[in-house]
Amino acid sequence: MISKALFIGIDPASILDSPVYSCLDTELNVLKLGGGTLDEILSGIQEADTITIAINAPAKPNRGLVKNLLTRRSKESHQIRGSDIRLCEFELRERGIVISGTPSNEELCPPWMQTGFALFNKLERSGYSNMDSMSSRNRVMETNPHACFCVMTGRVPFFKTALEGRLQRQLVLYERGVRIKDPMEFFEEVTRYKIIHGNLPMELLYSAEQLDVIVAAYTAWVAAQKPEKLKAVGDPSEGRIYLPEIDLKEKY
Repeated sequence: MISKALFIGIDPASILDSPVYSCLDTELNVLKLGGGTLDEILSGIQEADTITIAINAPAKPNRGLVKNLLTRRSKESHQIRGSDIRLCEFELRERGIVISGTPSNEELCPPWMQTGFALFNKLERSGYSNMDSMSSRNRVMETNPHACFCVMTGRVPFFKTALEGRLQRQLVLYERGVRIKDPMEFFEEVTRYKIIHGNLPMELLYSAEQLDVIVAAYTAWVAAQKPEKLKAVGDPSEGRIYLPEIDLKEKY
């Protein structure tokens, strides 16, 4: 039976041929976790009353807001190095959260960003509205898993593909109530023999890509279920990044 409300996280930067995605229900059960095209993803959720989608990709190229800001600060008119990014990315970098910058020229954007632009455009044509609008039962938003895990842990987490990074991210999500495997069971299964023979219980842990889309789906859940805890950074004219923590630290 389809849940009345679904929360989807999509990562077009996946190492797979198609985007990785996750689907949560209102109780934070993981209903889906895998790969698929946008059409395949949407075909399985059309019966839901409301759908909130969070995409790990920029919604649009930058509009020169950071360049104008830095130019005013320096009181000079020449090109300022490192200014070809969006305001949301600049604001996060100022706090120590380093994420990819989005160029102003769409043709210079890497393929995964261009895929993200296409996803946002296709969802808009399908009737999805952005988070600033309440005109649709279905909404789409931009998030960034690295930034999400930074604000959820209160620090820059361990590298995401490392064992400790995966354990850390999975534990953060588990502690937030997402109904995934308890990563502490990993340690219960580790023995001297297994370590010596390289036979660790990796089946108890999710991949870095899976954790990215789960936290994106969780952020979509926060946006719909606990909007008072949702934080947006950036300017709507070039896309805002949404995070599942309302209070941000000055420095991470």
